Amino acid sequence: MVKLFNTAAKAATNTKATQYKSTVRLSLLAIALTGLIGCTVGPDYQAPTKLSQELNMPQLAPAAAAHDNQQLTSWWQRFADAELNRLIDTALSNNQTLAAAQANVDRAYAVFADSDDNNLPKGIPSLGYSATATPAEVSATGERVTSRQFQTGVGLSWDLDLFGKIKRASEAALADAQGAEFAWRDAQLTLVAQVAQSFGDYRGAALRLQVASQNLANLQQTTRLISARRDAGMASDLELARVKAQTFAVETTLPDFQLAKRRAELTLAALLGSSVEALALDSSALQLPELPTPHAVAKVNEQLQQRPDVAIAERRLAASTAYIGVAKADLYPSLSVSGFLGFLASPDLAVGSTQKAWSVAPTLSWQGADWSSVQARIKAANANEQAALATFRQTVLSALSEMQLSLDSYNLSRRQQLIQQQQLAATEQAVSLSQARFNAGNADFLELLDAQRELLAARDQQARLTQQNFSRLVDIYRSFGGAVLEG
Repeated sequence: MVKLFNTAAKAATNTKATQYKSTVRLSLLAIALTGLIGCTVGPDYQAPTKLSQELNMPQLAPAAAAHDNQQLTSWWQRFADAELNRLIDTALSNNQTLAAAQANVDRAYAVFADSDDNNLPKGIPSLGYSATATPAEVSATGERVTSRQFQTGVGLSWDLDLFGKIKRASEAALADAQGAEFAWRDAQLTLVAQVAQSFGDYRGAALRLQVASQNLANLQQTTRLISARRDAGMASDLELARVKAQTFAVETTLPDFQLAKRRAELTLAALLGSSVEALALDSSALQLPELPTPHAVAKVNEQLQQRPDVAIAERRLAASTAYIGVAKADLYPSLSVSGFLGFLASPDLAVGSTQKAWSVAPTLSWQGADWSSVQARIKAANANEQAALATFRQTVLSALSEMQLSLDSYNLSRRQQLIQQQQLAATEQAVSLSQARFNAGNADFLELLDAQRELLAARDQQARLTQQNFSRLVDIYRSFGGAVLEG
């Protein structure tokens, strides 16, 4: 009896020792896995610094932290034109290109959400039933046997991110999603600029059409006057022919302005996703939008990060850097664990503690046998990063050039307009003096006609430059990402 007791006690002690050793081993394994999971291969992304130093400009921060979209969605309101505001608001609501860009943003963030939770254990509830019939010929009892079994529980799986492959993939997916969001903002900026440009084209064409129509009416009146003077022997056929030629010359410009107006109208309808009739444009309004008060232009370099295309290029660079870590993680083993936790029972047994079932199946895999392919993928990832860096550098340089050109173009256009205003005033004075000389008999009609022709051209030039100035001002807003003018 004593011997039996000692044997049972020894067995219990061995069992406890075995359980203790197992617990220690599991603890050490868990600690080791925790250390490995914290290891992330591949380079950590940092915003480019060398380019900023070369261009003597402020450091470019990651686009995800630096971009401000507030100015992008309000800059046109500074023109204080109710009709322009209405058209842009409608375009932002109805334009299908913008809707497609928004859908791409939603898709990209859904991909990121799916990628970001891959490092968490996953459980799939399951409920199963199986029935197996054993023929009598092969049955141990010599009778046909049918066995049935119910299974209920949760299938578990967990990919342990030992070397940061899942983390890097999540970083890349987030950068791609942010890039898609900036692409949507770029579509917004482009759409708003197109609507504003087309609106300016419409008003500009209407203004030039009005100027040409007024000039034509004046010339037609002059033609009738010269015709009457010729019939009375007070004017020559040459004078009548010259004034008719000038009348026809102005009349031939009308279809061009009408076509430009119609083209702008149809373009606006397409941008707004509506019919021309639904635009309800005010055809009597001829004034092009202007800034009510002067505004200072911010520094080009400081506004560079407001451009969505620069932000897109920077996010693509960040994604390509993260993909290097994804490729390098294949140099090391990967560990995944699958298992089951639940109950197994036959139809005539109630589910209880005696029917508990579980399984654990760790799997360690390594792509060492395909080493050359792994190295090739790493090389491709590094090449993609270099290409993304080159694209980013070129995007920045092109953006700086475009921004500076938009400023120079507007400044030169404003200077041109100021000079033209002086020309118009001088031409009007010349016409007035020629008219007085003609009425006093000190000049012939051809001199007056030449002065009037120059006046007609000056008025049309004034209308053209007014439209040009608005167009180039919109170019400034577009090239600066909608955030260039400071109050």
